[in-house]
Amino acid sequence: MIAFGGKGLQDGDGRGVLTFGAGLRTFPDMEREPLTIRKSRPTLEGAGVRLKRAFGFGDTAESDPFLLLDDFRGERREDYVKGFPWHPHRGIETITYMLEGKVEHEDSLGNKGIIGPGDVQWMTAGRGIIHQEMPAGDGRGRMGGFQLWANLPAKDKMMRPRYRDLKSSEIPEAGLEDGSRVRVIAGSFGKTRGPVEGIATDPDYLDFNLAPGADFVQPIAPGKKAFAYVFGGRGRFGSGPEVGDGSLVFLSDGEGVRLRAGAEGSFRFLLCSGMGLGEPVAWQGPIVMNTDDELERAFAELRAGTFLGEGLPM
Repeated sequence: MIAFGGKGLQDGDGRGVLTFGAGLRTFPDMEREPLTIRKSRPTLEGAGVRLKRAFGFGDTAESDPFLLLDDFRGERREDYVKGFPWHPHRGIETITYMLEGKVEHEDSLGNKGIIGPGDVQWMTAGRGIIHQEMPAGDGRGRMGGFQLWANLPAKDKMMRPRYRDLKSSEIPEAGLEDGSRVRVIAGSFGKTRGPVEGIATDPDYLDFNLAPGADFVQPIAPGKKAFAYVFGGRGRFGSGPEVGDGSLVFLSDGEGVRLRAGAEGSFRFLLCSGMGLGEPVAWQGPIVMNTDDELERAFAELRAGTFLGEGLPM
């Protein structure tokens, strides 16, 4: 079992401080270490949105069950305003997490609304959904957030689509005595559990904001694939080198990862993990299936107008 450092963890109800030992103990054979470290790359998507892609549209073995992570932070309206007009999805889940600005969305299920700073949209496309996402900046023209794609297992590829819109106030936050904060979207941090549950790959989606000098080990269930994406400050994962904004770190297997913030400024990053599916992937654009035949059938249905399940209740 991995032991925490002695900083003390505030539980999700704010009723007290949970202490996990007087000092940090390490188990080198059980701790996760960086497997690969690389920077996100500029990409043009949608109707002309400039963003940075951390991973996606490549070999999925490294990231399984995750497929893609886009960082769409920007300060120029012309870089994002054209947005992502109506487009289909099948076979995946899309998870949008906002930091700044807002995104107006609408889909074929009749859902319509706005996700703003701190909000999350968790959409399970299942057998098929068509939607649009149109970004708008804040008063200063800033737009920021992430979209993560998670694969669905073969048995769930054609499930009924479902959608969840989580407001910032619904996402719990835990704190350490040193001022560090962790937002828990899915999975858990100490006693604090995220609101997203019932997902086949048992994902963890955590937003860390570590105080300067913070140093502790975060448990991650053995067998889960895990990665971190940095979007503020500098710090280290395991015994790896110090990394900064835009760095993607895939982690080895183990019981947890040592997190160390730099001496100056807060260290901000996403830490995500999930059980890999180990299934074949047939992927083209917004549709991800298991075989080329299934992929061809999906696009044939799009052309025929039956993609959403003609005759099926939605």
